[in-house]
Amino acid sequence: MHKSTKTRYVFIVNKTKGSNLGNADVADSFFSRFKGLMMVKNLERGLILKLPSQRSRRSSGIHMFFMRIPLDIIFTDSEKKVVDKVTLDPWATYTPKAPAKFVIELKKGKLAESNTEIGDELDFACESI
Repeated sequence: MHKSTKTRYVFIVNKTKGSNLGNADVADSFFSRFKGLMMVKNLERGLILKLPSQRSRRSSGIHMFFMRIPLDIIFTDSEKKVVDKVTLDPWATYTPKAPAKFVIELKKGKLAESNTEIGDELDFACESI
């Protein structure tokens, strides 16, 4: 499990499509972002990585080192508009097409299930997001 003392739980929806992306934890500290979903065998909830302000496209990239399962990844800007999306297998790396404020890691299949596309507006809320 990927809990920390700063974990908050949110519900993610695609406002553009009216579809549900499920529940997610929020990783907003250096350690919680670093640990991410490494070594997780069964994904119960997704994970939203809240990146520090002023991240470039390159520093918004992610890696799948030490991952055990493939993931659907959504990159959004500060307005929660999808700027890129990808499905990655363990040990892959990826740099998004545009800088991201939030990186959403979901169980593989959620992108297709929710029909989420670049340009869609998502919604998730909790204090301090």
